[in-house]
Amino acid sequence: MVSLTLKITNEFKAMIDKLTWINWSELARDEVLKKLEEEHSVEALKKIIAQSRMTEEDAEKLSENVKQSMHQSLKHKGLI
Repeated sequence: MVSLTLKITNEFKAMIDKLTWINWSELARDEVLKKLEEEHSVEALKKIIAQSRMTEEDAEKLSENVKQSMHQSLKHKGLI
């Protein structure tokens, strides 16, 4: 297994040292994995978008249609 070293201020280290019940290695590992998963999702989304033929104008029209439909539905239910 590889080790990772971080440089932090003395003040930051003092704050960390007060929280002895936290497994900082595990927390850091989990956060890095989370960030990698987010990045993978963003890249996958970019690939999908790159293949899309929908224009910004199409997206705006779709958005407006959804808003109108939701408004009518809520109005019909007496919620607005």
